[in-house]
Amino acid sequence: MGGGIPKQFRDWGGVTLLEATLRAFLSPAMPELAGIALAVPADRVDEVRAWRFPVPLWVVAGGATRQESVALALAALPEEPSAPVMIHDGVRPFPPAGPIREALDALASWDGAVLGEPSTDTLKRVDPQGRVLGTEPREGIFRAQTPQVATLGLWRKAFLWARDAGFAATDDVSLLEAMGLRVKLVLSPAANLKLTTPEDWSRWHPDTTGCGGSSHRS
Repeated sequence: MGGGIPKQFRDWGGVTLLEATLRAFLSPAMPELAGIALAVPADRVDEVRAWRFPVPLWVVAGGATRQESVALALAALPEEPSAPVMIHDGVRPFPPAGPIREALDALASWDGAVLGEPSTDTLKRVDPQGRVLGTEPREGIFRAQTPQVATLGLWRKAFLWARDAGFAATDDVSLLEAMGLRVKLVLSPAANLKLTTPEDWSRWHPDTTGCGGSSHRS
């Protein structure tokens, strides 16, 4: 997104993007939350602890990597191993209620669940020199989103295993997959996007005239 203020702390319609994302999870359409755990930069901990939500809030300083930060947030939660826990990117401000409920329901018969959308891209495999080696079939290929869901006890076990095994991943259910556990993919709309580039910010910001994201917030 560029330098300056981290994107999760930039203004998003009068609050930070991170606050706006959290408040989306507190809307009436969403499953009821028992609490929120956040991993934030160390110099933001006191600021974020002052935020007020209608559920308990635990705030910890993040680690050197995303994976370490998630593990620290999980460690801050109360000892309820069977409680379902959703891990979510703080810069996805349009979480979809229906798929989230489906993902939580999936824990009755699956170890974990992940929201995702079918890939519409043509995927090329290339060698280190940039030569195209072939085109990969996109059938059965999905773009992973968040939230990603499992019980607190299983998440903690997975992150401990990953630490001890030296296993690093770019998303959380990859840890469950690497342990041989069963993860359900739940279809989710492309509107559940992660704000990554300045173009994303300009297009979806609530203060942008004719904002393309306005029709995707319900």
